Amino acid sequence: MTQIDTSLYLSSRKNQGTGSSTLGKDDFLKILMTQLQNQSPSDPMKDKEFISQMATFSSLEQMMSISGSVDKLVQQQAHTPVVEYSHLIGKEVEYKTKNDNGEIQTEGSGTVSGIAAGQDGTEIILQNEKRIPVHSIIEVRDSES
Repeated sequence: MTQIDTSLYLSSRKNQGTGSSTLGKDDFLKILMTQLQNQSPSDPMKDKEFISQMATFSSLEQMMSISGSVDKLVQQQAHTPVVEYSHLIGKEVEYKTKNDNGEIQTEGSGTVSGIAAGQDGTEIILQNEKRIPVHSIIEVRDSES
């Protein structure tokens, strides 16, 4: 007699699904195709229903495309401030930084040697390696070299 492998029973199998709470365009197409394949010949899907579902699919596809474009735009915009302030390199700047109460904390001047994207926005790097936020600059002039 042949023995049955109990590991093949459904109750002994672990759930291998990686489910998702959102449906993508591929899921929508699968549902639509299944619906078309399993429709009753005596009561087929109405033209208006089919057109409506295709319009929904088209809208979904366009929204996903727009979302991808917006993501790319946001990534590009993250680098824009560094380029925007690059004309300050080699210029002499004066700055005043303020504390949370609005009181002047530090003030000084220096020659700009670089621009960096910091955690709190764009930063100016002075030749002495000091970093100051762009919004702290109160004056810009040609360097006296």
